Amino acid sequence: MFKIGEKAVYPAHGVVKIKAIEVKEICGTKKAFYILKVIDSDATVMVPTDNAEVVGLRPVITKTEIPTIYRILRSKKRTNQSTNGHQSWNKRYREYADKLKSGNIFEVATVLKDIHLLQNEKELSFGERRIMDAAQALLVKEISIAKSLEEESVAGEIEKLLTQ
Repeated sequence: MFKIGEKAVYPAHGVVKIKAIEVKEICGTKKAFYILKVIDSDATVMVPTDNAEVVGLRPVITKTEIPTIYRILRSKKRTNQSTNGHQSWNKRYREYADKLKSGNIFEVATVLKDIHLLQNEKELSFGERRIMDAAQALLVKEISIAKSLEEESVAGEIEKLLTQ
């Protein structure tokens, strides 16, 4: 259960702040909802408190999980062989998008690393570039919160890891 004021991660939206917990009546049934403010936009999302885990709402990662993310980014081997250059860009795009929507930070790191490596072999489609940017933004935001660092500093760390 999250508390008002806490930060959490909502898949594909990124880091959110729990603004309120409100009870709403829907079709005659009262239900409690988290009112989430997406940090990087003006969007507000309502999630039933009893459905939060199912939709992937989770706490922000801890500092102890960051080395695993950095190991993934440092790796020079694509993790999914189906992401090779022979696969159509739109199939890769769907796979990447599904991983981002999962809310799993390690999958997000894998997507960023895989697309970064792929761009060394071929020109990325517009969609792949958008997914890469989204993955990087999600990682930077969450890691900067976990480490209490400025986003620019974390973005620099990630860039170094990808280009080493």
